[in-house]
Amino acid sequence: MTSVPMIEQSAGKHAAEAARRRRARQRTRPPEPPRRNGLKRRATGGFNRRPGFLTYGLLGAVLLGSVFPLFWTFLVASHDSRALNAGMPLIPGGNFFINAAAVLDSIPFWKALGNSILVSSVTAASVVLFSSLAGFAFAKLRFRGSKVLLVFVVATMAVPTQLGVVPLFIVMSKLGWAGTMGAVIVPGLVTAFGVFWMTQYLRDALPDELIEAVRMDGANMWQAFWHVALPAARPAAAMLALFTFVATWTNFFWPFIALNPQNPTLPVALAQLQSARFVDYSVVLAGVVLSTIPLFIVFAIAGRHLVAGIMQGAVKG
Repeated sequence: MTSVPMIEQSAGKHAAEAARRRRARQRTRPPEPPRRNGLKRRATGGFNRRPGFLTYGLLGAVLLGSVFPLFWTFLVASHDSRALNAGMPLIPGGNFFINAAAVLDSIPFWKALGNSILVSSVTAASVVLFSSLAGFAFAKLRFRGSKVLLVFVVATMAVPTQLGVVPLFIVMSKLGWAGTMGAVIVPGLVTAFGVFWMTQYLRDALPDELIEAVRMDGANMWQAFWHVALPAARPAAAMLALFTFVATWTNFFWPFIALNPQNPTLPVALAQLQSARFVDYSVVLAGVVLSTIPLFIVFAIAGRHLVAGIMQGAVKG
């Protein structure tokens, strides 16, 4: 430490006085508060600031807005048509199981449920696999025209699905797949959004040095993908699988065209509950509640991976 006389000789008395005051402030300064989660606690603002009333109010409003449609669906499904004609009820009734039994008697519910589980599961698994392969190639392999090809794949998202329905139906008819599950599964085996999603994730989350190290150890490119890239992309793959499963489960347009009424998926089967002259909304919405239960189960199972994927993309380091 530089002494005061040395400061006086080199810079004068004013510098020596400034050095004394600076050392006095350092001795009287209170110790820094302990770190929490690698971040310093700040008096005002910062990462450790507790949310205020406005934050909780906005979150509560979003939560209520998300839950209300589900509650309203169950509310209507738990009453009969006479109670609904008398006025909108405010509390659940006791007719839900009666309406659910009417759904099971009116449509091939269990067959439609099995078809939806088959189509959604196979589609989600294939989208994750093929999108991860394509994303790994676009993100980590160097080949001519990769950027142009990726732009072309992303540009296909701008084409409306309705434009390809007629030629797609003709192709399925020529192959003899019309009315079968293959007509619904095969067109959704891979999506442009899935390729773009996995490309962006692997480009940032998977270091090039790790791929080079695996290759130097004697692994081929397929082994590098299966043992290194795919485990690293697990959070993004879980999110993609969940969103694809939900989108396929709720898809109505193409299954309504490709399948017949005797072999439907759940959305197509629920449409059969609406007659030409009278629609019993309590029965229809009871069917909607029954078709939503499997989605709650999937969310409960995959919720941990979903949160991990969101945090993996939001927090670096």
